[in-house]
Amino acid sequence: MSNTPTGAAFPLSEARVLISGGTAGVGLATARRFAALGARHVTINGRTRERGEKARDAIARAFPDCKVHFIAADSCKTEQAVELARKAEEAMGGVDVLINTTVSAHPYPVLFHKIDINDIESMVLTQVMTHFLLSRAVMDGMRERERGVIINIASDAGKVTTPGEALIGAMMAAIIMFSRALAMEAKRSKIRVNCVTPSIIEGTLTHDTVMGGEFSGKLFAKAKEMARLGVVNAEDMADLITFLASPAAAKLSGQVISLNGGISAA
Repeated sequence: MSNTPTGAAFPLSEARVLISGGTAGVGLATARRFAALGARHVTINGRTRERGEKARDAIARAFPDCKVHFIAADSCKTEQAVELARKAEEAMGGVDVLINTTVSAHPYPVLFHKIDINDIESMVLTQVMTHFLLSRAVMDGMRERERGVIINIASDAGKVTTPGEALIGAMMAAIIMFSRALAMEAKRSKIRVNCVTPSIIEGTLTHDTVMGGEFSGKLFAKAKEMARLGVVNAEDMADLITFLASPAAAKLSGQVISLNGGISAA
């Protein structure tokens, strides 16, 4: 007989899922995967209403048994993140699973001395604030229900020292440590927190941006050659994320999992 606390394990068919950055790339693939696995509600978030509504309609058509919601908001800003969480709670009757997939508007590696100092503030805020703000915004409801899963997406830049990733690495390390420490706090309320750290993900806008840069393109072309198990794509990420939200991972928390096709053993 399993001694898993009941609040720590719930079937995905009961899950009410909020995905920041859910209108494209990893977020959209993850939303589709949750819907395919029978999630009762999925809410996707993004800043662009047209793209968000198009993504919502596509998921809803493909998976008519899932109630799909779209909420436009900039989750890097406190008031909008709070309102996003409130609207998601209202639309779904609660949030059981939070996935933070958003990335910086400046995702590509660049040597630190070449970064425009005027860009640093926005780079930091757009990368880390969503993870902090939305986790806090859903925490009260999860604690009250003694049930919840938070999965943060960072990258291996927070684990492996790489030229051109001084600032990106610092931000990723912040998300990693935040996830680990929060897991130790939240376990008292039967809330699990894990972090997934890819290196490069094919089929995403970030991949195209990175590969298009002179410095970053050379850097990641070499990294892709090292991915002897295959370069990761958005669907690979979605499979891991939904596993981490599932009952099969009910005793897994505080972990930082590299999904990188063998590029490194970070």
